[in-house]
Amino acid sequence: MIAGAVIMFGSVFNEARAAGRWETLEAIHSIENPMNVREPGRYGELGAYQFRAETWRRYTRLPFERALDRSCSDEVAVQHYEWLKAGLERNGIEASVYNIALAWNAGIGAVLRGRVPAASRDYATRVENIATELQARAPRLEVAFAH
Repeated sequence: MIAGAVIMFGSVFNEARAAGRWETLEAIHSIENPMNVREPGRYGELGAYQFRAETWRRYTRLPFERALDRSCSDEVAVQHYEWLKAGLERNGIEASVYNIALAWNAGIGAVLRGRVPAASRDYATRVENIATELQARAPRLEVAFAH
């Protein structure tokens, strides 16, 4: 054991750190395709994040069927998240979990115009709640060494 080490964990650190990209994307996955269904969705969506073909093609040249591969889907999800985040920030809108989820579901144009359907607001609230819960459950451990 290291003398003078102070180990602190729990709610203080959890509250100080807002849910981030990982929590947001995992929350979106848990709503979009929690059972990792391989069949296309109602509008042809595929994969963990239920991408549409046009969104998939914006970020990769891989065949759309590769959206069923979680690692490929994760890579595209990160790129899409970052694109949404940059677009919101560029337009003076906070890139919060809620706003990212709102843009993910309704499209960034709808968010920028302030014309988002109630179903998308419900979706964003659900994503925000799940992301907050994931963030709170994540093990936070900080070791500070006394001098």
